[in-house]
Amino acid sequence: MKNENDITFEPLLGARDPSPYEILNQDSNTPLLLICDHASNRIPEKLDNMGLSEKELSYHIALDIGAAGVTRALSKKLDAPAVLCNYSRLVIDCNRQPGDPSSIPEISDGITVPANHCLSESQQVERSEAVFWPYHHAITETGAHLWRKGTPPALFSIHSFTPELMSRTEDRPWHIAILWKRDPRLASPLIEILSRKTGLIVGDNVPYSGWEDAYSIDLHGAAPGLPYCAIELRQDLIDTPKKQQEWGDLLSNALLEIFKDRSIFNVKHY
Repeated sequence: MKNENDITFEPLLGARDPSPYEILNQDSNTPLLLICDHASNRIPEKLDNMGLSEKELSYHIALDIGAAGVTRALSKKLDAPAVLCNYSRLVIDCNRQPGDPSSIPEISDGITVPANHCLSESQQVERSEAVFWPYHHAITETGAHLWRKGTPPALFSIHSFTPELMSRTEDRPWHIAILWKRDPRLASPLIEILSRKTGLIVGDNVPYSGWEDAYSIDLHGAAPGLPYCAIELRQDLIDTPKKQQEWGDLLSNALLEIFKDRSIFNVKHY
């Protein structure tokens, strides 16, 4: 029986649109799951570039610049599975709770996003059904496939941040930020190693905080009791393939050092 409050929606992705996610090294045995929520600036054909120019879609408002390249480099270096979202955060932000106004922003860093104005609830549900839930389901299933091999995997989420926001003037001296909440097993040693080995300024929950911007790591890391954290790399550090490879090497070495302590892979709730 159909409820009068049921929401109906039309499919967002057409025949020429790719899958909402990409999975790398799905059959790996390495107990580490990499995720990249803002890997792409791709827009479904139906949304006609969101009413934005190609230049605007190249900005940080549409994707985490360089994050996908670092994720790919890490996945290859460590032979670890990775799940990357295939659509722009402007379509729907996969690191925000659906329904939160910031999950489908009408304005991002001072730039108006025409296709996100005055959306009905069914249009918003269309976005989450097409991109958000398939992406998170892929993370869950990839993590479960890995866990079934015997070792609870660590979760590592890769992001990047802009050195300055166009809409605000604020000092952003950090080169790297580590985001976490309660569980220090991965975050604390990573902060120490990166500070020691790079000489760069490593932020501990700044300029973004794992207490606020943590939907994905909460759902796939904290909730099941896995070791987890997210990294934010300043975009000018990873804006070329060469830099992305260098950071993939650096982060893989840091993670391998941490994983020498096998107790990190125990399930533990904080």
